[in-house]
Amino acid sequence: MFKNKMTKLLKIEYPIIQAPMAGGITTSKLVGEVSNAGGLGMIGAGYMTPTQIREQIKEIKQLTKSPFGINLFVPNEFAYTDSEVKSATQLLQPFQQQLQLRQDQHIDIPTCDKLFDTFDEQINVIIEERVPICSFTFGIPSQKVIAELKQNNILVIGTATTVEEAIEVENSGMDMVVVQGSEAGGHRGNFIRESDESLIGLMSLIPQVVDQVSIPVIAAGGIMDGRGLMASLCLGAMGVQMGTAFLTCIESGAHQVYKEAIIHAREDQTVLTRAFSGKWARGIKNKFIEEMEQHEDLLPDFPVQNALTQPLRKASTSQHNTDYLSLWSGQSPRLAKHQSVKMLFHTILTEAKIIL
Repeated sequence: MFKNKMTKLLKIEYPIIQAPMAGGITTSKLVGEVSNAGGLGMIGAGYMTPTQIREQIKEIKQLTKSPFGINLFVPNEFAYTDSEVKSATQLLQPFQQQLQLRQDQHIDIPTCDKLFDTFDEQINVIIEERVPICSFTFGIPSQKVIAELKQNNILVIGTATTVEEAIEVENSGMDMVVVQGSEAGGHRGNFIRESDESLIGLMSLIPQVVDQVSIPVIAAGGIMDGRGLMASLCLGAMGVQMGTAFLTCIESGAHQVYKEAIIHAREDQTVLTRAFSGKWARGIKNKFIEEMEQHEDLLPDFPVQNALTQPLRKASTSQHNTDYLSLWSGQSPRLAKHQSVKMLFHTILTEAKIIL
């Protein structure tokens, strides 16, 4: 019923990919269960060290014999000034006080060189461990990296938020493209134009991309069930990538207060913000987002702001306080459920068969 070019290339039974959500959400258990259910489990490795990546790959290999993949952030040049950091730090002080955080703790801000070196090491681990699928977001890696992965029989997937970006992904030699609609939760993968110029709704984006590229198109953004899967396939996508639906699953590494916040949220509560990371991302509006809204233009870019708010987010999680937590979510939180991966797959496939 679902066999197409994408499922054959990925060697999966169903055209369902679990989004590679970075920050500890994609536990080995989550990835393994998705792959065992016939989909494609994905490690969100954007913030992971090469050593952590290797360890998790080995764990997942013990949990599934089916294919799984990994996602990396493409590093980009960035710059900041001491005054920007000082200003952003001062803005964060009242929130740190409310969470009883030390004001003098050292913040390790990454350098461009460090990010590029880490990326190269991450690629080496993926090749050495023979992970069959590698996807990228925040841009397109170098031709050298793409060629090296493909020489090692690793399928390469890019991320695009516009038709122009999807064409660039295909021209780079990648095997597939994830088209990410404006409904998507968390950070989006725009890399040619600014975020506000790349906010195309998924149902508009899919057919326009399908008409312009020949590689398989994977739909992402706000898809939560069998209805979203079938709508995407009807518009020409060969599969879907689902994030928020898996985030609230039992096997997900998201904190319970985070899962509950999504399950009890409404569609009009998800907003775009750069307060947490310096990069526009969609999440559930909370006290921090609301109070930082007027200062967003002054904040340093990703990954600087992300590093500055890390202690705040960590303390907020440990204190079960959602006021200062980045509650990334797509635009369909009313469809989120607290369930197992197996049950989610059963529901998606049952709904899809009814539609068929």
